[in-house]
Amino acid sequence: MEFIKKNWKGILVCLAISVPSWFLGKQFPIVGGPVIAIIMGMVITLFIKDKSALDSGIKFTSKKILQYAVILLGFGLNLQVILQTGKQSLPIIVSTITTSLVIAYVLHKVMHIPGKISTLVGVGSSICGGSAIAATAPVIDADDEEVAQAISVIFFFNVLAAILFPTFGAIIGFSQTSGEAFGIFAGTAVNDTSSVTAAASTWDSMYNLGSETLDKAVTVKLTRTLAIIPITLVLAFMRTRKAGNAEGGKVSLKQVFPFFILFFVGASVITTVAVTLGVPVSVFTPFKELSKFFIIMAMAAIGLNTNIVKLVKTGGKPILMGMSCWIGITAVSLFMQHILGIW
Repeated sequence: MEFIKKNWKGILVCLAISVPSWFLGKQFPIVGGPVIAIIMGMVITLFIKDKSALDSGIKFTSKKILQYAVILLGFGLNLQVILQTGKQSLPIIVSTITTSLVIAYVLHKVMHIPGKISTLVGVGSSICGGSAIAATAPVIDADDEEVAQAISVIFFFNVLAAILFPTFGAIIGFSQTSGEAFGIFAGTAVNDTSSVTAAASTWDSMYNLGSETLDKAVTVKLTRTLAIIPITLVLAFMRTRKAGNAEGGKVSLKQVFPFFILFFVGASVITTVAVTLGVPVSVFTPFKELSKFFIIMAMAAIGLNTNIVKLVKTGGKPILMGMSCWIGITAVSLFMQHILGIW
């Protein structure tokens, strides 16, 4: 009862924002529910004079609900199918992820961009946009404004990619009779699932390929999503070690290690084993949908805790980092496809 009394108002406000954001995201998939929720939260918070009664519930939603969303995300991953169908694209995926993380690290050092922002932009650009940021933020203990900034950067280049890549693909000579080359390109060079879907569907429509490009792109994108596991675990161990050094070697693993990532892995294993034993994939669809809704709720909370004026003023360097990662990933994806004879 104490938990409900303390948190219900903040959670209710986040829920009130997330419901319309969910439906608007369905209508405008290129933007997506999470981005709509975060923008609505940032605008609404400007009109709330006293948030003290909401703070606890907002904090719970932005931290705990976000972790629950990541755990549920694991039910959408059949590891066996992804690994089988993703072998062809694996060298490209590894190359693009490495490129993005290296670029983010170098610019973090050269341009003195804060470490947590750099990590979120690098991981978000290289793996799967908002989902990767959602998984990484609790691991590195990023605050809400850092998450909002990273989401905003990723969103901007997602929209550009979804709009420009089909025309760009035609100009550079991707096959118009097969969706394989552009599907791999979209799956490796576009960040968020919504924009991957938009770009691939556009290519299918342009050349009457049915859903060939879309199927390829989504499979490659899901294979990329697996990289959340090793990257978040590495970041967790780095944080544990850093905390141990700061405390003179005395640190509780339980305090700093993100055990929700292990539950995420466990959810993926459960799905994989269950599907192998004959359980229909559709059984896990509600978990995937609930995961998406929880992410929207968490983004609403993050928007409510974000100073939009400060976000705009400090956004220059992260945008430059996001652009550099985006260009680097695009170039490496094309180069690797050429080396492998796909394009």
